[in-house]
Amino acid sequence: MNGASVADGTARATQPGTERVTQHDGQHDAPHEPLSPDDPLAPLPFNPYKGNRGVTRAWHAMKNSLAGFRVAIREESAFRQELTLAAILIPCGVLVPVDPVSRVLLLGSVLLVLIVELLNSSVEAAIDRISLERHELSRRAKDLGSAAVMVALGMCLMTWLLIVGPLVVQWLKAWL
Repeated sequence: MNGASVADGTARATQPGTERVTQHDGQHDAPHEPLSPDDPLAPLPFNPYKGNRGVTRAWHAMKNSLAGFRVAIREESAFRQELTLAAILIPCGVLVPVDPVSRVLLLGSVLLVLIVELLNSSVEAAIDRISLERHELSRRAKDLGSAAVMVALGMCLMTWLLIVGPLVVQWLKAWL
């Protein structure tokens, strides 16, 4: 873009150390300092893994996501337990006679548990990658992730009790 015109009517020289902005009428010629690395407007460093666009990017993202599922199923016993729970609750949530919004709440609460567990597992893996030595901050990060899973499980339980609970009580009264 050496000397190219920009949409605001300015021309920018892109030679290192000569970053100047001049208007086409030649009235303004103020130097601008290069952006520092911690400046939020500074360009991000080149990442060779971010080069894909469009369908190629979506294809690679899907492959990475499936690899993440395989790792979670193979390595994370808590995820396997919650996946087993989801395999039971999702068909029940589809079959239970409730309005569509309630159905979305039932199914969404189950999926939220899986999402939070995957995020918790990723935090734990990152902490273990940094160091396996015992450290207060590592323990805190893992405990916070575990607490997030517990909150998601509690919300799932509360949702199912509030929506399906009255139906179960009604069915039991009719049956007895």
